Amino acid sequence: MRLLFGIILGALITVGAAYVYDQAHAPATTTAAAARPLVNWDVVGTKWDRLTNRARTEWTRIAGR
Repeated sequence: MRLLFGIILGALITVGAAYVYDQAHAPATTTAAAARPLVNWDVVGTKWDRLTNRARTEWTRIAGR
């Protein structure tokens, strides 16, 4: 149980640290010479929405509603 908790906590800390880093180092301008973010959060958000919608759909199908 502690191993599973540690894996989940480590993943959350990693994603949280990447988010904080990107927010702290966000470029003031959007020029081509500006530093790129570590993570493309728009893509992450889109994929997360797809994942949650698919999980809801599958749960509804399995539950027989």
